[in-house]
This record gives sequence, structure tokens and C-alpha cells, in this order.
Amino acid sequence: MEEHILVTIGKRRFDYLEDAPVDFVVDILANLLLNDLVVYPHAFVLACMMDRQMQAEKVWMIPKRIKEDLGTFDIIILASKSVGYYEELFKRLSLHRFPVAMANVFHKAVQHIMDEYNGDASLIWSGKPSSAAVVYRFLQFYGCGIKIATMAANILARAYKVPFSDYYSIDISPDVHIKRVLARTGLVKEGADIQSIIYKARELCPEFPGIIDYSCWEIGKTYCKPNNPNCKECLICSKCPKVIQRGS
Repeated sequence: MEEHILVTIGKRRFDYLEDAPVDFVVDILANLLLNDLVVYPHAFVLACMMDRQMQAEKVWMIPKRIKEDLGTFDIIILASKSVGYYEELFKRLSLHRFPVAMANVFHKAVQHIMDEYNGDASLIWSGKPSSAAVVYRFLQFYGCGIKIATMAANILARAYKVPFSDYYSIDISPDVHIKRVLARTGLVKEGADIQSIIYKARELCPEFPGIIDYSCWEIGKTYCKPNNPNCKECLICSKCPKVIQRGS
């Protein structure tokens, strides 16, 4: 079977080894903090834990905003603060649409990093572990589901070039953009459930199912919009059947 263009694009990007910061947001200082896996590996992990039911651009700013307010992002200082402190902080700075719940998630994540990794979050992925091990370790964080766990592992492998012994367990993490692109490319049916999408990605690239994740997200956000999609400039225009349902 001919390799799907989304897989080809994903592999090409994965093999591109330029060591450049990952632009999570437009804020340079926020990106520098999130990209510092040596001094602040917990910044990336904590941002991942926050990434739910809110715009990603706001979620990935949370570590920087806490650092500015607290004056530091040292894991020991973060661990010394109570859950009540974080509840007040999340409310005062309007860090998340669910301030109390996510303050609790943040607090428990910090404590988990201290208890399980002696304050060094990079131990989650150091030593060239299997992808299953890394996904499992993220799943042990309070409130972390498979979508966040695979997203985190995918970013580490694809964007940060953290070496894993394999990539089999890094699944696609479907959001609205990814679901829309896969439906319009005819890979899944309109309204397909998450499990169907995950298994389709596994079929397309068994050795690294999540390799198409970023390309699908980028295409959906930039070109394949819900209304008036810009097909002419899309990366996969020539290969896309453009299965566009009314109102999709």
C-alpha cells in the first residue's frame, strides 16, 4: 500500500534534526522556559498537565505566568507551596477556566515529580526508554489521561528529539482539527469516534502512529478550517479528496 502523504510529511519532519526551540506560544520567554529541559524539565510536564478544555495558547503560558508571579520556577520552591496557595494563584491570575480543579492538578503534579523523580522531571524520559514506558509514566500523574500522555510523549520524540527505543505506543491525540482533517481526507468517516481515529493512525504508520498528529493539527488550524477551507494552499491539496460535509 502506498504511504499516505500525511505519513510522508510526518516522517520528513521527524528526520529533520535542526535543534530549534519549539514555539508553543508567541511569547519568547515562555517558549524559552518550556524548551529548557535541562534546568526546568518540569515546566514542560506541568504545561502538559494543564492542557485541557482551554485554548493551547493560554495553557502553555501558565508556567511563565507563575514564574513571574512567584519570582522563580524552581521545583523545590514550587513543591513548598500548598494547594491553597495554588488555588488562590490560579483564581487571581485567571490561569485556567477551572482554577480550583487545575490548581489541584498542578499541585499534585509538582508533588509527584518530587516524590517519584526526586525533583528531576527529565527522568521520565531519560535513558532511551520505550514509548510505552514514557506514556505510562505520564499516566501516573493525577488527572492525566491517555490523550495528554501520548501528546507529551509525541512532543518529546518529534519536537525535542528525545531518543526512545521505539515509538509504537505514541498514538495520535485527536482534537477538533485532527478529527476534521482525517474526515475530509477520507481516512475516517465524519463523526468517527476517538478509538477509530487512533486505530486508523496505527494502520497508517504502525511503527509511530502519532507521527501524523502535528501535521493534521497544523493543516486543520491553518488551512482546513470548519468554514471556507483554504484548500489551494494546503500542504496536501493534490492528494486530498476533500470530503467536506455540509456544516463540517
